[in-house]
Amino acid sequence: QVQLVESGGGLVQPGGSLRLSCTASGFLLSNYAMRWYRQAPGKGRELVADISSAGYSSYADSMKGRFTISRDNAKNTVSLQIDSLRPEDTAVYYCMRLLGPYWGQGIQVTVSS
Repeated sequence: QVQLVESGGGLVQPGGSLRLSCTASGFLLSNYAMRWYRQAPGKGRELVADISSAGYSSYADSMKGRFTISRDNAKNTVSLQIDSLRPEDTAVYYCMRLLGPYWGQGIQVTVSS
């Protein structure tokens, strides 16, 4: 059974950093392209970053520079590093396996002083 579980979210002050992790079970993450999305309050879900099975990463134009997607195949996880957090980064962040697709349950990130 395919399952994706996000962790690492929470309340962060503006300018801070956060590392989100998505742990996969039921399949080998190394064989699949993975993505991170986010959904801010009152807005639609938007793509943040993508990483191929070969490890090539790409980012939505508005996400370039502060977001870094990576994968640890040994741990079967995909991560999203977010630096210089802004209040507008407040959202529920989801990981997703492209083939399926399969979604995690999402994790809240709140950026506030």
